[in-house]
Amino acid sequence: MPEDGAGARIIGQVPVISGIHHASLLVADTARSLAFYCDLLGLEKDLTRPNLGFPGAWLRLGRQQIHLMELPESERGGERPEHGGRDRHIALMVQDLDVLARCLDRSGIPYSRSRSGRRALFCRDPDGNALEFVEVV
Repeated sequence: MPEDGAGARIIGQVPVISGIHHASLLVADTARSLAFYCDLLGLEKDLTRPNLGFPGAWLRLGRQQIHLMELPESERGGERPEHGGRDRHIALMVQDLDVLARCLDRSGIPYSRSRSGRRALFCRDPDGNALEFVEVV
């Protein structure tokens, strides 16, 4: 199977997903959730992650992370926010975000870029599940 210069498998112009970056969970109370995940389960907070403008915390889980997001009740209920970064989602690692964006464009699948300025984009699967793709080189 062909590889790019960094050793990632390339299939045509479709990026190969190399792993899970993080999973995001919506929580009602960050402090209560930290007591559960850190104090009870022994996970550690990752203090190197940026503040995204709403309460929450990043937790280390080996090489992956869990992102706890405390959002208003209206955003935790049945209606899904437009931007996938403020919804339950799974983040997958890709080596070339531009290849993925071209693939989504060709397929007519809408997406949005990360609001934090990171090399990441969000889209939804056919069932409305939010997916984040993070460029990791």
